[in-house]
Amino acid sequence: MTRALTGYGLWGVEFFLSHENGVYFSELSPRPHDTGMVTLANTQNLNEFELHLYAVLGLPIPGITQEHIGASAVILSPVSSQKAPQYRGEELVCSQPNTYLRIFGKPTTRLNRRMGVVVCYDKNDGDLDALRDKCKSLAAKVEVY
Repeated sequence: MTRALTGYGLWGVEFFLSHENGVYFSELSPRPHDTGMVTLANTQNLNEFELHLYAVLGLPIPGITQEHIGASAVILSPVSSQKAPQYRGEELVCSQPNTYLRIFGKPTTRLNRRMGVVVCYDKNDGDLDALRDKCKSLAAKVEVY
């Protein structure tokens, strides 16, 4: 699909799985995407922005190695407003080890709009299910209002 559109760099291609209708296309983003932000948590030797830069500049991409296991959980807006969003709970998230909070800086909210993401990482032999649970729990602590 991306080859037909031409261009360089990292492309986010998003699909959804429906139990009734199978797999269907959702979105194509000709740029690094929030679903790849887990790479900003030291999960591999090159993050999504570095990989995008290498590709756009035509630089050779060395072998990519996994450095840590990682998980991400989105922060969705429960409200719709033309006012600048405000947040609560950032301090708690930022106080946790091996955890990063990324607020996207969007100027307004819509119901269920992606407003940020929490990314967590652990050693490669860590418990991935526990890491996902931790990440989801922390994302739920960030309130958008």
